[in-house]
Amino acid sequence: MEFQMLLGLPRGWVLACLSRRKAPKIVVQLINPTDALKSHRRDQLIEWIKGLLAVPFVLHSQPTAVYQEHSESLTAVANDTHQRYAEIFRDVENLMRDHIQHQATKAPGKSKLNHLVPTVGSFFTPLPLEDAFKYQDSQRFISRRRFVAPSFNDIRLILNSAQLLGLFRTSGLDLITFDGDVTLYDDGACLTDDNPVIPRLIHLLQQGRKIGIVTAAGYTEASKYYERLKGLLDAIHSSDLLTPADRDGLVVMGGESNFLFRYDHTSPHKLTYVPREQWLLDEMHAWQDSDITQLLDIAESSLRACATNLNLPVAVLRKDRAVGVYPLDRKKVTREQWEETVLVVQNTVERSVVGTKLPFCAFNGGNDVFVDIGDKSWGVRACQQYFGGIDRTRTLHIGDQFLSAGANDFKARLASTTAWIASPAETVQLLDELAFVEKGFD
Repeated sequence: MEFQMLLGLPRGWVLACLSRRKAPKIVVQLINPTDALKSHRRDQLIEWIKGLLAVPFVLHSQPTAVYQEHSESLTAVANDTHQRYAEIFRDVENLMRDHIQHQATKAPGKSKLNHLVPTVGSFFTPLPLEDAFKYQDSQRFISRRRFVAPSFNDIRLILNSAQLLGLFRTSGLDLITFDGDVTLYDDGACLTDDNPVIPRLIHLLQQGRKIGIVTAAGYTEASKYYERLKGLLDAIHSSDLLTPADRDGLVVMGGESNFLFRYDHTSPHKLTYVPREQWLLDEMHAWQDSDITQLLDIAESSLRACATNLNLPVAVLRKDRAVGVYPLDRKKVTREQWEETVLVVQNTVERSVVGTKLPFCAFNGGNDVFVDIGDKSWGVRACQQYFGGIDRTRTLHIGDQFLSAGANDFKARLASTTAWIASPAETVQLLDELAFVEKGFD
């Protein structure tokens, strides 16, 4: 007799039961009861690649004794491991090319990659993963590690490098959009004049590239954004390297996709509000005020219910195009409570009638949860249109939140190529790498 069972039971207990002589033939799939609830904190493509790399790591990077640390065999093992990793990235690169071709020709059925990773999205440029791996291996010495297998972060950075290579080998780069918190500056901080990202942003403007800061901060006054971005705005204002046309290449999109400000050399806050009729996408004209109010009412009701159910020490903040909760008196709210809140609110709004016809973004900001009208895919697309219709294949969005739920950079993947960073320091490194790639290191 054969059964398929999903058990959230201790592995040892199950195996002991199965070891009995007269036990029926059972096919058992052991799962952690919480695994099904963690999919919103995983990137399935990265996890899949990570699994592929685990095999050569086990076979070719087995730990050696301390007295062998400097032996020639260690170098040989590292070289062999490097070769095996490179072959895997080459195979994945080919699968991605097939996936792009499959989508471009609108072939029936799913691509092979789509079968292997059902959640995989679209790629707007080829990703030279093998070359990107070789570059990152020279920086992170992944192949030489014997105790630590290729990690999520290793693969994330390899994908970032591959995206930069893909851009410059195919289309080029005209527009770079950035998240704010954790991307340009620390969470809850401001962009001060000593931030190392500032000269790199000025260099991008000097090259004639456009910059959009697409942030969840939903202010309607230029002064609020000036407080957050003062170091950058003052540096642009005083720079002798930039022409007036270069300076006009900076915009700030607030509230994900709701408030646009352009750089203004004459303004005391260096920014001027751009009326919506000058930048709204055609589809955005169909968003009705009554639907916006109704969606925010539903979201607010769900947030209040979560605050009560989880006993959260929070206050509710309702804005023109957003509603959210934040902690009172700097009280501590756990990550699990924030995640529960954002997932409940997202599910509640999605199941509503208005939630099916009006785009929204429910996200965990790290120390708050907000629901915004629209999302960053709309914000990035609006920036593209404002600058004359820049193609998504010539746009790069850089952000820190790319997991599938409660992460407001995730939707930007629908509008442009993306790079996933984990800190402002990584943003600086990525921009330096961009300059390196542009000079032709590949």
